Amino acid sequence: MTLTKNDIVEKVHEVGFTKRMSLDTVESILEIIKQTLESEEDVLISGFGKFCVKEKKPRRGRNPATGSDMTLWGRRVVTFKCSGKLRNRIN
Repeated sequence: MTLTKNDIVEKVHEVGFTKRMSLDTVESILEIIKQTLESEEDVLISGFGKFCVKEKKPRRGRNPATGSDMTLWGRRVVTFKCSGKLRNRIN
């Protein structure tokens, strides 16, 4: 099962917020996380985990259609490391 943003809004709504307030709250939290990651700062949510931005260096790759070698550009990726509490809960 996939948990969507709408599912999260519904869960927040069940707690007692209005539908609009629930949507605004979820949107605000996600926007704060996006802006923080965009500025290359880590996002640590205690008891849940840590989102980090990592630099990937350019590397050699292969075009699967033609088999020719090519260089893949360097880029930034978001990684997530779950907390010990979350890991224990999952296991």
